[in-house]
Amino acid sequence: MKNILVPTDFSPEAHHAYEVALQLAKHTGGNVTLLYVLEGQEPTETGNFSTFGAPVHGGIVPNSGGGNSGMQGLFVLKLMQATKHRMHILKDEAATLAADVPMQDTVEVADLSDGILRAIQKHGSDLVVMGVQNHGGSENFFLGSHVERTIRLAPCPVLAVKPPQAAFDVRTIVFPSDFSADADSAFAGLQPVLTAFPDATLHLLHVATNGNDEATKQQMQVFAKRHQLTHCQVASINADEVSTGIEQYAQQVQASLVVLPTYHHSGLSSFLHAGIADIVATHALPPVLTYHFTQPGA
Repeated sequence: MKNILVPTDFSPEAHHAYEVALQLAKHTGGNVTLLYVLEGQEPTETGNFSTFGAPVHGGIVPNSGGGNSGMQGLFVLKLMQATKHRMHILKDEAATLAADVPMQDTVEVADLSDGILRAIQKHGSDLVVMGVQNHGGSENFFLGSHVERTIRLAPCPVLAVKPPQAAFDVRTIVFPSDFSADADSAFAGLQPVLTAFPDATLHLLHVATNGNDEATKQQMQVFAKRHQLTHCQVASINADEVSTGIEQYAQQVQASLVVLPTYHHSGLSSFLHAGIADIVATHALPPVLTYHFTQPGA
C-alpha cells in the first residue's frame, strides 16, 4: 500500500481519490503517481477533452483523419501542455497537503482501462486509488463500468472512493465473507490493511440471504482466533442481497473502509465472486478496497 497510482480526469471524483491517496501515502510512508490517460477517440460534449477547451462539434480531433495531420498534431500538443499544467497544479497542492510524499506524474495514450493497466506494470504500482462517480452526476471517465473493469483486471488491489473523505482515518474496517476455507486463502490480502491501521476495529461480517446461519457464526469465531485478530467484532445479518447487506451494515457501523477479496470462479460463494465486489465498490458510501486472491494449489 505504498506505491500508489491515482488515475485522474481532473473531475471532482478523481480529486476525492487523489486526496485519499495522499493521506494514505503519508500514513504508510509511500509515494503517489498521478496518471492521466489520453484516450484516442473523438471527444464529446461530456467527454474529458472538452475540459481543455477543444472543439466538440466538427472540430479537429486526434483521429479525424484526412489532410489535417498538422492540425491534429497541434491539437494533441496543446492538449498535452494543458494536461501537464493541470498535473503541476495537483502536485503543488500535494506539496501543501502532504509535503513529505514523493510525487510524480505520467500520461498514457490508450483506452482508459488499458492505460491504467499499462501504468501499473510500468510503475510497479501495488495499489490503485480511483474515484467513483455519484449516481446522477455529470458524465466523466470514472463511470462504474471503468472502475469495475479495473477491479477485475488490475493485478494489484483497487481502492474505490466515492464521497469526499476530509480525513481518511481508518478506525472501522468491515470484512465480509462466508468464512469458509476460501476466506482463509483470502486473509493474506487483509493483513497489510490491519498492519497499516493496527488500532482499527475489524468487523467480520456474514450476510445471510436464506435465514440466519448459526454454523457461520461459529466459523467466524474460529476464523478470528486462527488469525489472532484483535480489536475484532463479529456480525451476521439478514438481507435479500449480499451486496445490499454489506452496504447497509457498513453504513450502520460508520465503516471507514470495506475490504472485499474476489476470486474469478463461478463455483465459489457469492461473497468471493467478482460481481459482488463490483457492486459494492461502485455503490457503497465508504471507500472499498478490493483485491484478488488465489486458492492454494490453483
